[in-house]
This record gives sequence, C-alpha cells and structure tokens, in this order.
Amino acid sequence: MSGQPGFRPGTEPTSGFSGVEELAAGQAAGVGEPSGDVAGAETELEGRNRPAIPARWQTAWAWLVCRVVEYLYLNPRVVGRKAVPRRGPVILAGNHTGLADGPLVLGAAPRRVHFIMKYSLGRGIGGFFLRAGGQVALQRDSGHQALRVCLELLRRGRAVGIFPEGSRGDGRMRQIKAGVAWLAISSGAPVVPFACLGTRHDGEAATRFPPPRRKVYVSFGAPVELVLDKSASRREQIGAAMEQIRLALAAHVAKALEESPVGLPDDTGRVNS
Repeated sequence: MSGQPGFRPGTEPTSGFSGVEELAAGQAAGVGEPSGDVAGAETELEGRNRPAIPARWQTAWAWLVCRVVEYLYLNPRVVGRKAVPRRGPVILAGNHTGLADGPLVLGAAPRRVHFIMKYSLGRGIGGFFLRAGGQVALQRDSGHQALRVCLELLRRGRAVGIFPEGSRGDGRMRQIKAGVAWLAISSGAPVVPFACLGTRHDGEAATRFPPPRRKVYVSFGAPVELVLDKSASRREQIGAAMEQIRLALAAHVAKALEESPVGLPDDTGRVNS
C-alpha cells in the first residue's frame, strides 16, 4: 500500500485477523507455523479473552539491562542501526545460533523491542524477568496467542523481534516459519533484517552463553520489500512472503559474514546441548 514501508504500491496488506484461518490451513500445506490451533484467534482477540499486552515502559529497563550486559560482558560491534525506523511499527527478523542472540539484539537495537521468546524461557525466575521486560512467550505447539499479542503491539506502533528460523541452528536462514510473514502481511509493518554473529562457535552448545569478552557482531539491514499478488489467496500470499523474507534475510547474513571478523558455526549446537 502506498505509504506503507516494506510494501510496494499495489500490494496492500490487510488489517485485522482475516488471515488467521488461512494461515492455519497453510500449516497443512507446508507453509509452516503456527499450527492449526490459531483458528479462531480473531474472535478471541476481539472478544473478552484479549491477551495481556506488555506496556511500552517494560522494554525500557530490559533494553538498559541488555545494553549494559552486552558492553560489559561481551565485545560487540553493531552496524546499520540507522536502517531501523525510530517510530512506527517494525518487525526485526534475523538468524539464531545461540542463547545470547536475543539479549544481544535487544541491547543493540536503537529502539525498544518486544521479542518473541521460546516458552521454556518464560518459566522460573528468568522467565519472570523476561516477561516483566515486555517479552512475549511462544508455545511451540500453539503460537497463535504470541502472534496475536505481537500484532496488537505492531498496531500500537511498537517494535517486535522474531527469530523466524524457529530454533537455534547454524544461522544461515535455510528455512523459516510462517509467523513473520503473517505478521508482515497482517500489520503492513516493514521487516528489517538483522544478522547476529559470534554468539556460538563450533562445538559449543546452543543453550549456553558465550564466554566473557567474546567478539560478537550485529548488523541491521534495509527493510525487505515485499511484492505480493493481490489476486492470490491468503495462503499463497503468506507462502510468497515467506520466501521473499527468507531470501532477504539469507542475503543479509551472507553480507554480514563478508564484512565481519567473526562468523557462524558449521554445526547446529544440539550435540552438546
């Protein structure tokens, strides 16, 4: 829609939840997460069972803590902050190799971000602080509530962060899940790619933090331009958006690898997890 960053004229994004059922159907067609349990999310969000929406102020202290930890504990280099819009809705999407990626990007971003986090991280004392910091827990078998929360945050002009690969791996964006495409189409928010390098080396477990003063690298890139066929079905639009986003993210990761003194691991990090 003209005036909507991230979309070219004639590729109007939708507003609201008209595509939740189509996204559920897309799961069976290989489009990816979230699962069929998202059917009916439109009714739940608009009705009495609206999920709790994190307040903007919650991300302020989370950003401060992550920024302090980032620069005191690690040895970061951050480039491309100007690519992130300072106002309005935006989706930050990037690769995921290690446990430190989320806090690293939270501290590196030039604005406060609500990140989608794995549900298991939302439990216990650590989970309490993550939720208190405005982060959004995602259940692997039922991601619809987290996506509803994120869509509402985008409607309110917030920034949402997501690791669309769905799990930690080698970080080369070989495949992604449907959630990021659904959010982009439903909200019209631009998708800004990021690359996170150095948080895990070969042979290190993906569940552990890197050692102190490890050199790490975060790069933000220009928003992804989605070109969608308005005559296509919702499922087809999501599938097309997924591939366009994946290719853009993979290209940004490859560019970051050329520019960075640190790289990505060649393993998934699951052997020693």
